[in-house]
Amino acid sequence: MKSAAEYKKDLSELLRDKLIPFWLTRSVDTQYGGYLTSFDENGELFGDLEKNIVTQSRMVWGFSHLIPFAREEDKASMKDAAAQGVRFLIEHFWDPEFGGFYWLLHRDATIKDPAKLTYGQGFAIYALAEYYMMSKDQKALDYAAEGFDCLQKYAADTFRGGYYENIERDWKLSPAGNYAGDRKSLDIHMHLLETYTILYAASNEYIHARRLREVYDLIVRYMVNTEKGYGYNQFDFEFNKLPAINIQRTWNAERETGEKLEAPTDTTSYGHNVELSWLSDFALRTLHERTPKDDELIRKLLDHTLNYGYDNEFGGVYRDGIADKKVLIFDKEWWQNFESMTGFLNGYVLFGDEKYFKAFAGTWEFIDTYFLNKQFGESRQLLSRSGTPLISNLGNSWKGIYHTGRALAECITRLDYCMQR
Repeated sequence: MKSAAEYKKDLSELLRDKLIPFWLTRSVDTQYGGYLTSFDENGELFGDLEKNIVTQSRMVWGFSHLIPFAREEDKASMKDAAAQGVRFLIEHFWDPEFGGFYWLLHRDATIKDPAKLTYGQGFAIYALAEYYMMSKDQKALDYAAEGFDCLQKYAADTFRGGYYENIERDWKLSPAGNYAGDRKSLDIHMHLLETYTILYAASNEYIHARRLREVYDLIVRYMVNTEKGYGYNQFDFEFNKLPAINIQRTWNAERETGEKLEAPTDTTSYGHNVELSWLSDFALRTLHERTPKDDELIRKLLDHTLNYGYDNEFGGVYRDGIADKKVLIFDKEWWQNFESMTGFLNGYVLFGDEKYFKAFAGTWEFIDTYFLNKQFGESRQLLSRSGTPLISNLGNSWKGIYHTGRALAECITRLDYCMQR
């Protein structure tokens, strides 16, 4: 293993000199506004260039949050890129009749799918709050707060807790079955955790802190096996576990592999578990509320992935498995590995256990060797277990700067701390 200082140098140069410039020079749609995110392995545009609220919001977040890590000559352009993205969200994604943000637009900003998925609402709020923290643009925070209010009014399950997730334009639930109007999931509630963390940090409003605490407590109570340290995937409205299905308008259903996975109830995502560990730590630190029991759960989430989802032969993290029994999918996807890199290093900072630093280092080495397109500094989408590229695209309507850029920035910050210990 290298030293913390050496890893920081590698990650900082990648983020500053490659990844940020890759997106800054390509993604801003100067014709219609918003962002272009579908780039092949040669950095060339492909596909129909639709604009998903999730990825458009993540690009706003990235250009807002990553400015401190950028070259000086890029910082003003990043602010401009974020500002035009915010305008695009407000002018084209916001529904003036029913409130909330549309799910999907064509490139020219005409509506392709006006649904109001909670996942999309959450990322729009997250992006606008982050942009406000960078710019102090009150309009952005006002729309973030209004989006939050729509979720409380139309999507909150005030009887059973949590949020309905799959919702149409007029806030009526989507059909049952593959449109999953009858399901809740860890994925969406985990991302609401990060959304409410940033919204509360931006607004300092009590109601935002209260909802943040409620989401965290709900995840711990219903969605995670706190004894063994792994999350379940999908539930009915009463939080009874359900076999995971591919739900329309989700990454699992729309990834290019197009696979159909028949799985038992007790499936878990290794990447989500590690991501949840550090997002929980972030939320608790923002609330100034944590207990030894919280730290115990964070450790268990990390240890479960190390014991069952980490590839000790080739390095990196597998995609999915059956609870604490066996791996279901041995392929390695970019986001699980970048999020795991952050989570493992965060575990080392919290607990000082060298096994977490070793897992961070091993995951980074796998990423650096196999995932990264060295010319552009962005990650390929999907690899085989041993690192052979299966999908080499660098971006699509779901994949932008978010997972890669955030992981690098979060790790750089934690490596700074490691160097000062």
